[in-house]
Amino acid sequence: MQHSVGAPLPPPHQPGHGPGQGGGGWAQGTSHHPGHPPAHHPGPPPAPHHGSPPPQPPGSHPVLPVPPAPLHPTPAPPPMDPSGATGHIQLPPGGPVPLPHPPAGGAAVADASQAAVAVLLIGPAGAGKTTVARHWADHRRVPTAHISLDDVREWVRSGFANPQSGWNENSEAQYRLARRTCGFAARNFLANGISCILDDAVFPDRPVVGLGGWKRHVGPGLLPVVVLPGLEVVLERNAARSGNRRLSDEEVARIHGRMAGWYGSGLPIIDNSTYDVATTARMLDEVVSRSIASPPNW
Repeated sequence: MQHSVGAPLPPPHQPGHGPGQGGGGWAQGTSHHPGHPPAHHPGPPPAPHHGSPPPQPPGSHPVLPVPPAPLHPTPAPPPMDPSGATGHIQLPPGGPVPLPHPPAGGAAVADASQAAVAVLLIGPAGAGKTTVARHWADHRRVPTAHISLDDVREWVRSGFANPQSGWNENSEAQYRLARRTCGFAARNFLANGISCILDDAVFPDRPVVGLGGWKRHVGPGLLPVVVLPGLEVVLERNAARSGNRRLSDEEVARIHGRMAGWYGSGLPIIDNSTYDVATTARMLDEVVSRSIASPPNW
């Protein structure tokens, strides 16, 4: 499926001012409110009609008509800044996140708490990936952002294609759009010195919406980590959820079974069945440190 790429939106046309009318500026010269006559602005007398000039007395010089001056010249639109600066702050453009640099001095493990990284936390519904990702981002010693794909997907209010109602063309299109939006945000965060952790329920047996799309949108330096507790733990956590985030027990069991396909994939896996959020976040630090020193081949 081919989806459009985002581009800057053109300015909307004001009522009665189509393209090419009013000079295309950001502000119009005049305006009035319905029910009130337009304000009168003093100006020069009307210009004489075109045609034959009126007769002149003998011996006098002909008087040429004077063209009327514009009442309110339309201001020119503000110039676009080609440098991409926002106000007085120059923001570096986002690009593909490169592979992390190995620790200096030949150390086997890097300090994950201070490295600028992009991490993708993978797991089934009820694994605690969003809670762990938020805690991990809150307690790092460097600026770190957290982006949940489910949150971004639910930015669509009217017309939201809930995948629980069935996976179809609309739900897949909105998933792809949300994933591309997350990748764009992660690139820009990293380009400006802010680490990023994303979370999504990526399936190992669905390449069309799988890990390859995340690598394409974020970059080769993305570090995927799987959080996969036991089924009983996932069912218990899912029962505590509410709204459209809560799934049926059958759906949870089906998703959990498909997530088991990550075993043997080469990706690091954390079984947090017996760990609280803080302990799982510390384990994530250790996994990220090892991944920086030796990035996984995926």
